[in-house]
Amino acid sequence: MSELKDLIKKFMELDDSLNEQLESLEESEEVYEQFEEDHADEINELNEIYHEIEHMVFHEEFLIVSNQTEDEKEVVALIISEEDEEAEEFVIPVFTDEEEANIAIEEFKEQFGDIEFTCDKKTGNEIVADHHEDDDFVGLAVNAPQWDFVIATEDVHDCSC
Repeated sequence: MSELKDLIKKFMELDDSLNEQLESLEESEEVYEQFEEDHADEINELNEIYHEIEHMVFHEEFLIVSNQTEDEKEVVALIISEEDEEAEEFVIPVFTDEEEANIAIEEFKEQFGDIEFTCDKKTGNEIVADHHEDDDFVGLAVNAPQWDFVIATEDVHDCSC
C-alpha cells in the first residue's frame, strides 16, 4: 500500500473514532469544549495527518479516468451537489493505482452503461490546475467510489513546512 493510502486510511480511522465518540455525547457548547480538551492530542494528530496528505496529493501522480467518445475525451466528474441546487458542484475522482481505477471503471460502467473509459496519469497539482477556473470544482476524491475521502482544492498545495 502506498504511503498516501496509509495516511488516508489512518486519517479516516481516527476521524471515524472521534466522530463516534462525539455523537454519543449530548449537544452543548460546554460538552464540545470539554471533548476538544480531552482529545486534544488526537485532534492535533488528525490535523497533522491531513496536512501531510495535502502535500502528498500535490506531488502524487494519480490515474484519472476519462470517458472516450469518437469526438472527444472528457474527465469523469462526480456530482456532489443536491439535485435542486442551481450549481452542480463536483469532484474529480483520482486513483492511486490501476486496481483502484479498474474497480471504479466497473462501477461507472454499471451506472452509465457500456462507455469506453481511458486512464491518464497526472499529479494532483496538475489536475487542480486544469480545473481551477471552474467555480463548481470542489476537489479530488481519492480512490472513489470505494473510499469516502475528498481533499478540497484549496488544500492541495506545496510548502516547505
